[in-house]
Amino acid sequence: MAFESGSVSYRMFYVTKAIPNDAVARFAEMAAPPIDTLSDGEIHGWVSGRHLLDRAITEKNAYYAGFLRLTLMKAERKIPDALLRAECRMEELAQQEASGKAFLTRSEKKDIKDSIVSRLLPTMPPLLKGIPFIHDDRDGIIYAAALNEKQMDAFTIYFSQTLGFNLIPVLPETAAMKRLRVNVKEWAPTSFSAECDDSEAGQDPGEDFLTWLWFYSEARGGIAHLDDLGEFAVMIDGPLNFILEGSGAHDVVLRRGEPRLSAEAKTALLGGKKLKQAKLTLAQGDLSWSCTFTAAGFVVRGLKLPPLEKMDAVTAFQERMNQIARFSEAVLRLFDRFVQERNNIKEWKKATEEIRAWVADRKTRT
Repeated sequence: MAFESGSVSYRMFYVTKAIPNDAVARFAEMAAPPIDTLSDGEIHGWVSGRHLLDRAITEKNAYYAGFLRLTLMKAERKIPDALLRAECRMEELAQQEASGKAFLTRSEKKDIKDSIVSRLLPTMPPLLKGIPFIHDDRDGIIYAAALNEKQMDAFTIYFSQTLGFNLIPVLPETAAMKRLRVNVKEWAPTSFSAECDDSEAGQDPGEDFLTWLWFYSEARGGIAHLDDLGEFAVMIDGPLNFILEGSGAHDVVLRRGEPRLSAEAKTALLGGKKLKQAKLTLAQGDLSWSCTFTAAGFVVRGLKLPPLEKMDAVTAFQERMNQIARFSEAVLRLFDRFVQERNNIKEWKKATEEIRAWVADRKTRT
């Protein structure tokens, strides 16, 4: 999903150096090759944020409403699985009938598949995918739709090759260090259930944060005054994805009905599981933001922004970026509060007791 309209999905990156003055020229040098050069492999490169075939990157199309806006494009040819299976099976049956064999060997099947791939692949239309990004130089953040690990690696590597410096993903570990100089790797594991020992608890700071945020929203009233950002109401809702690291099946997803109030949610918490992913809503007055939030990578999926009044496209884009930045900063400031409490031994001991009581006393609906 792009940043210009609809819901938005992204993860954040810290920019470790200032974007150079010749950045546009460097992106242009690493622009995507022409589609007609695509054979049986992949081609990668930058295109403008306007569309995936806009290879001629200039100052005019690289920036939009004052923001650097580009996309890392990937093109490949791919045979649909159903078509490939059907073609292979058709040729296998023909060879069996011609040879009088009851079956073909694995080697023969492989030769058939390789031959069909060689024949069909050049006829397949190019499949285009893109990872759009926006650079907000006000806070040194890049928002990019690099949602999974493979996309993140591809995006950061190509960005580094283009501008000569690395991006740092905004993760619980990097955010705590950059914002508060706290090393979360020094934290000992903490169980949020009296029925699960600390030594058995997961140690992911993002999952601790998201579960703490759920506790905060229910047991502490869910209202946070975030300094100059103002007051926000916080709510966690389903689908809820719980996890407990270790052997066995410890990943549970609750979707239907009211997962937050279900007996299964309480059972998961009592068993030592923590939230890996959930629907997160922040509200401020008449404005609200909601998304699916993945704790470990601070990944935002399907963020619904407050509706805009009718305005021209450039102003609307600027306002959307302001809303994305406001939501992201609010989440990070809530994370700051968690880190400060988690890093204080006395405060965290008290908070852990409160969380365990909240878990044990949760009301459920059958």
